[in-house]
Amino acid sequence: MAESNIQLLIDNFQGIGITSILLSIVIFIIAFLIARIIAFILTYTSEKIWRHRLHLKTIIPVIKVFIYLFAIYYILTAVFAFSINQVMILMALLGAAIGLGLRNLFEDLAAGFVIVIEKPYQVGDRIEMGEYYGEVTDIGLRSTKLVTPYDNTVSAPNNLIFTECVASGNSGSSEMMAELDVYINSNADADLAIKILREAVVTSRFVYISSSRPVIILLNDYPFYKAIKAKAYVNDLRDEFVYRSDVTRRAWNEFHKAGIKPPELSILGYGNEYSRSNNRKVIIDNNRSNSY
Repeated sequence: MAESNIQLLIDNFQGIGITSILLSIVIFIIAFLIARIIAFILTYTSEKIWRHRLHLKTIIPVIKVFIYLFAIYYILTAVFAFSINQVMILMALLGAAIGLGLRNLFEDLAAGFVIVIEKPYQVGDRIEMGEYYGEVTDIGLRSTKLVTPYDNTVSAPNNLIFTECVASGNSGSSEMMAELDVYINSNADADLAIKILREAVVTSRFVYISSSRPVIILLNDYPFYKAIKAKAYVNDLRDEFVYRSDVTRRAWNEFHKAGIKPPELSILGYGNEYSRSNNRKVIIDNNRSNSY
């Protein structure tokens, strides 16, 4: 039975003409355009409906997969006139060929399906995958596109989910925790600094506070300085860095008014070393001038 299906498969391939090939190309182009149009509409709508932005963007890669799979199935069954059994045999043969000759591409395709089904991350998430960090803007069958904080678009191969840990900062939610650190002099008033930093955080227009999204301020005391860490959730993950800049700027403005100073480099030895090097230079210059 299998041999007869294979023989029919070979006969069907031999009977493929230029018309069938051109029709297949047209179908792929139509599928590509439909996928792009739907992705554009959902992306545009998601930006208008802020609360459902991530939910709508999550649908995009799933729709793309179904459109391309349907296009392939339609070409094989309607254009090339393959039966279901022949399609399964063809998929098995292609899988074996890809596995032997194009292993990395096959892993990327398999990982693309895993990402769409298991959703370790979604479109709109801010993730760290391997050495890449940024917001997921598109999940394709071969690669995932990230926009980094420096506005660079990175195409990370999907097979990294098999070899690297993937950390999602928001896991499908529009809110995301953002941390920032400030360092103050060891003699500064830590209680006042914590109060000022907390006030700067809770009054920021980018922060989101609720019973499940509290503001947390942590103090670490080191030998030569104190470190204060603020943990809070931004209401839109895209405001992560604007939020940090806003809070840091306003907190340090109040620190200066309250007399809270940053750590002194001389305490760590940098200032003393710089002073000693300058003194040696002055002495050498004086000796040179005296020798004349």
